[in-house]
Amino acid sequence: MAKKLDALVIGAGVAGLYQLYQLREQGFSVHGVEAGTDVGGTWYWNRYPGAKFDSESYIYQYLFSEEMYKGWTWSERFPSQPEIERWLHYITDTLDLRKDFSFDSKVTSADFDEDTGRWRVQLENGDRYDTQYLIGCTGMLSAPLTDQFPGQDTFQGTIVHTARYPKDGIDLEGKRVGVIGIGATGIQVIQTIAPVVEEMTVFARTPQYVLPMKNPKYGPSEAEWYKSRFAELKKNLPVTFTGFEYDFEHDWADLTPQERLDVLEDIHADGSLKLWLASFADMFFKEEVSAEVSKFVRDKMIARLKDPKLIDTLVPAAGSYGFGTHRVPLETNYLEVYHQPNVHAVNVRQNPIAEIIAQGVKLEDGTVYDLDVIIMAVGFDAGTGALTRIDITGRDGLSLRDEWGKDIRTTLGMQKHGFPNLFMTGAPLAPSAAFCNMTTCLQQQTEWITNCIAHLRNTGASVIEPTVKGEDDWVAHHDEIANASLVAKTSSWYTGSNVPGKPRRVLSYFGGVGAYRQTCKDIAEQGYPGFKISGGSQRVAAQ
Repeated sequence: MAKKLDALVIGAGVAGLYQLYQLREQGFSVHGVEAGTDVGGTWYWNRYPGAKFDSESYIYQYLFSEEMYKGWTWSERFPSQPEIERWLHYITDTLDLRKDFSFDSKVTSADFDEDTGRWRVQLENGDRYDTQYLIGCTGMLSAPLTDQFPGQDTFQGTIVHTARYPKDGIDLEGKRVGVIGIGATGIQVIQTIAPVVEEMTVFARTPQYVLPMKNPKYGPSEAEWYKSRFAELKKNLPVTFTGFEYDFEHDWADLTPQERLDVLEDIHADGSLKLWLASFADMFFKEEVSAEVSKFVRDKMIARLKDPKLIDTLVPAAGSYGFGTHRVPLETNYLEVYHQPNVHAVNVRQNPIAEIIAQGVKLEDGTVYDLDVIIMAVGFDAGTGALTRIDITGRDGLSLRDEWGKDIRTTLGMQKHGFPNLFMTGAPLAPSAAFCNMTTCLQQQTEWITNCIAHLRNTGASVIEPTVKGEDDWVAHHDEIANASLVAKTSSWYTGSNVPGKPRRVLSYFGGVGAYRQTCKDIAEQGYPGFKISGGSQRVAAQ
């Protein structure tokens, strides 16, 4: 028999934990389901060597409770996965959330019953739920691209995707290790395991602009410093362009060439993502500014690498794509790793991987690299993948998988026409799809969803769905801003081009976190124009 609820939350990560807490506090009957064995979301699944924040620890935070914020003390500016996971356990236990989640509970299907206006949800373990509202807090990067090469199942060693790295780790000491991919995740892995492995072969296709990370340890004085800023951060983070504490301060046209260089040097020395997210906004829209900033970062990298072959393999060529139009990784001595005698960079742009064979990796020209372990840092089906891997059926038999297979559209990145009472966080066409400090954006989205559901209850309604016009208007607004940017002209997971056949669209809203927040607020205050609200209340008593 299906358990009846007001709301079912899928996922126990940053969004899911807070979403469940809010609805429970509002008196709704709410439950959470999580495919993993515990809470954590991305910080549960991604436990590969070197996994860590690249948002500063004191801003990657829940800001609804000053007491809870100050009750946790970080050990450094950019902590690693084990500490982040412990923090999420602290949040879970402080709010007493564990009792309201079912773990080892993977959702396989959900279909909307038009007669009752409710969702019927089926889990892999046989559990079933009958819920008024279905909320997908499934993560923007949580659908790993695992089957990428022919022959993976023939490999006689250990092969693992970074997002499914075993909890107990892998013994890499004395092993021949291949790492496929040099995006943000691959970089963290490579720089971390290089001192341990006997030999490491890095298969590098798309060079990345990288920024050096400065990661000081935090003692009592640093903890006191950031905890004293709680009110400031709570006020400012939600209204900056990217949800970080810093914002774009400089206008390229107002500065001389020397002044521009001084700004870039100063920000580069900060050792954070500030050069990407708070230097010159024009670099995202103007080719000439992008070229200058890209050259600055490229020259910094070249000075560290020196070797022409490594430079060709690891540094983006002039004119290839602009700094910041791909995800920008932070690194710690990553480039220097390639100078170690046990580390080899293999350029697979013109000579790609043909297959995985029993003994290792085979390239198109027939070259074989013998390996004991293969670590795949090959990315995700971003934004859409986590939800399209569930068989979600809306009104009139509409399949979310099929709809997004034709065109990736949402309203505010939180609902989809044809799928009443389905809410989403971290989905396409919202800042949280990519271009945001995730806790800033996920808090805002879950708060909007909670307030929307409470509004329906308070007005005696039970069903909400975007109208065709409401969705058309949001998609048009999103595209107008996104398509004016250089991000739209660059092939990356930001545009879905890393997944064959995926419709191309900039996944993340590019109008700014603060502007997006204000738009969402205005829509709620105006009674949800662009949405159809209907139905009588069918609320379930909280249990």
